Amino acid sequence: MSNAPTAAPSVDEFDLEAMLDDLRLLVEVESPSRDTEALQRSAETVADLFERHLGSRPALVDSPAGPHVHWRGGGEPRVLLLGHHDTVFPLGTLADRPFAVRDGIATGPGVFDMLGGLVQALHGLAGLRAGGHDLSGVEVLLSADEEVGSGASMDLIVERAVACGAVLVLEPSGAGGALKTGRKGCGTFEVVVGGRAAHAGLEPENGVNALIEASHQVLAIADIADPSAGTTVTPTVAHAGTADNVVPAAARIIVDVRVESAEETSRVESAMAALGPVDPAATIEVRGGINRPPMPESASAGLFPLARRIAPGIAGVAVGGGSDGNFTAAAGVATLDGLGAVGGGAHADDEHVVVATMPERARLVAGLVAALTSP
Repeated sequence: MSNAPTAAPSVDEFDLEAMLDDLRLLVEVESPSRDTEALQRSAETVADLFERHLGSRPALVDSPAGPHVHWRGGGEPRVLLLGHHDTVFPLGTLADRPFAVRDGIATGPGVFDMLGGLVQALHGLAGLRAGGHDLSGVEVLLSADEEVGSGASMDLIVERAVACGAVLVLEPSGAGGALKTGRKGCGTFEVVVGGRAAHAGLEPENGVNALIEASHQVLAIADIADPSAGTTVTPTVAHAGTADNVVPAAARIIVDVRVESAEETSRVESAMAALGPVDPAATIEVRGGINRPPMPESASAGLFPLARRIAPGIAGVAVGGGSDGNFTAAAGVATLDGLGAVGGGAHADDEHVVVATMPERARLVAGLVAALTSP
């Protein structure tokens, strides 16, 4: 890692109106996860922007989840800018919440998580290029499935992270623009309860009530949590029954899990696997697991001080949410997260970006890239 001056463009060198035009373009494409046709259009639009700003077109890497976008500056890889172009909002959301900029706030589906971060990084790299900085050693990888677990991109992400040796994650910032220096591991479990149907009025004793069994399981699952270790185990969704006069024959519980350590990962997975029925006539099946390992704060220990040299006083925070940075940190690669947009409302109707911060964040990314790729 270089200690050379950063050579980042000044904030005034970034064209905010051009950044907003690019953000509008990406938002108006719409790119919901799992919609491969929409993601193809999104990837091609992103590729067009890269070609326009950086002079070369990225590769579109086909996958079952849709195309990932992979740009390389050439030369020996030294830093990976990591993000995603899929969003959580279904097609048609734009009609209800069109892109808009009012009173210094940009709104629209996906602006904060994470199209704003993508635009900022692209303009940061373009600013470096315009200033004569060689972008050799820089790679950008934008996956098509981060919002649904990265199953089709994880191997590629880890491969390129290890090859580059340092990762800058373009996910949204923490509160007040804080960088994310650590993340909990996270995952989702599904607990399927089997019972036996019967008439609820005539012969309920002949049934095995999956809803009652699920109620016992919900309490047992909640007890697996350990707040003192930073572990949350939260039943979030439940379904049971088919009709108001039928003993439920099946039930389903969805459980969100967040952990801070590998030890807690093992403990929680073992405890979930050990769940057994209270009613011996019922059955229990546990599916899923913790698919994103924890990102310890040690992973960002070398990069965060460098960010503070570029943006003095910027804060760092460990958060409960996961990102693809969890995978790169677990692979032993230096990783700094939360370099994307400043704003709030991720995945919600009030998702927004504070417009005035966009040039500042572009400069921060540019400064980090310059420092990591300088001789």
